[in-house]
Amino acid sequence: MKATDVRAKSEDELKEELISLRKEAFNLRFQTASGQLENTARVRQVRRDIARIKTVLHERSPAPAAS
Repeated sequence: MKATDVRAKSEDELKEELISLRKEAFNLRFQTASGQLENTARVRQVRRDIARIKTVLHERSPAPAAS
């Protein structure tokens, strides 16, 4: 997933995507632990996609007022 794809989505779509990626990361950790993981690069892809989504969501959130 590219950053331009992430920025094109709405906030609700990003939150849904974040939930699904976190579930996938959870399952990938179990597959790694049990030795059943075939595509080891997917773990890195999922982690980076989560980071991209969290970054865009953070950018969109209103900044707290400085006192």
